[in-house]
Amino acid sequence: MKNYSSSPRLNNHSASHSTGHSAGRNSRNRFWLSALGFRFSLRDYGFCMATLLLFCLGSLFYQLNGGPPKVLLEIRQYLGESTFVDDHGPPTPRELPFPSQVIYNRVGKCGSRTVVLLLRILADKHQFNLVSSDIHNKTRLTKHEQVDLMRNISTIPQPFLYTRHVHFLNFTRFRIEQPVYINIIRDPINRFLSNYFFRRFGDWRGEQNHLIRTPQMKDDERYLDINVCIMENYPECSNPRLFYIVPYFCGQHPQCREPGVWAVERAKQNVIENFLLVGILEELEDVLLLLERLLPHYFSDVLNIYKSPEFWKMGNLTGTVKKHMPTLEALQVLYQRMKYEYDFYNFIRDQFHLTKKKIGLKSTSQNSAHEPDFLRELALRTHEPLEEEEEEEEEEEDVGQEDANIWFVQP
Repeated sequence: MKNYSSSPRLNNHSASHSTGHSAGRNSRNRFWLSALGFRFSLRDYGFCMATLLLFCLGSLFYQLNGGPPKVLLEIRQYLGESTFVDDHGPPTPRELPFPSQVIYNRVGKCGSRTVVLLLRILADKHQFNLVSSDIHNKTRLTKHEQVDLMRNISTIPQPFLYTRHVHFLNFTRFRIEQPVYINIIRDPINRFLSNYFFRRFGDWRGEQNHLIRTPQMKDDERYLDINVCIMENYPECSNPRLFYIVPYFCGQHPQCREPGVWAVERAKQNVIENFLLVGILEELEDVLLLLERLLPHYFSDVLNIYKSPEFWKMGNLTGTVKKHMPTLEALQVLYQRMKYEYDFYNFIRDQFHLTKKKIGLKSTSQNSAHEPDFLRELALRTHEPLEEEEEEEEEEEDVGQEDANIWFVQP
């Protein structure tokens, strides 16, 4: 019995029916797949946008709060991500003392060499950065020089103490963080006399020291009698040369160099607002004690070091030689010319005594400088040498940093 296959017509119909059914099913599948794919792309797009938004919010919180928000830290911990900070913790920040930026804009002939020698010992002992400028003859700066110097100072690793003979610098004027200032001054006439004789005859560190410092000075100027200089109104013994201390506290303004009320009042205001302490050399031990109380991370144990025999071996050769007092008449003329200097000095002395009183220190000196006869007391407390070899000058004088290095002995 033969097996007959289906007829071609029937086979064609069946094939076309099967093909149509398959095409329709494929079409429906493609539709659903495309729709499903479109739905997935929207979800993926939304997920990406949500992730980006979360990242932006996290970044914003990080900047505003100084660190990542807590929720991000919890998510990171939940996800089990490990970083160096997770394993080891954040690096321990160095705890800086306050204040950690100090400037000592030392006034010439006010004992700064003694303080600088002490600071060299203390910097090694207490591990702070001491930067002592080797520029000694440029106290007034241009605007660009001020900015450059202040930026250089602000880059010194903290804690630091910067010292230089320079008039007050106003950091805030140039939007730079203002350091704390300290300084020491002395009786203006005593400062002037010390400078007058030091320029001519130097100190005990060397016979030729004064010749090296002032080689251009002729003998008639070098041996000019102090009374003649004052009474005959030589430039060195008259204003503006005598207006010396106030500009260190008034600042870089041109008017700060003009003797007058404006400069004095501005100097006083700067002391109140920017100086932690301004001491007087006549009470140096009390100044050191106050610095030890106010800045222990810089000056701790300074008084013991100052009183030690080893320290005095470094600083006992700086007494000005051939120094002597002018006549009372000359001193009176000098005082009148330095009335603005004494106005400021008396203010500083009163402020210094007030600070001492606040911490329980008694002031042994009286306000005799306000009295008309203070000039006689000034003459009594300043020793007039009988002979050059026997002169003993108790107060330290300023020298160049290179000379200070020569006489510095590591403790």
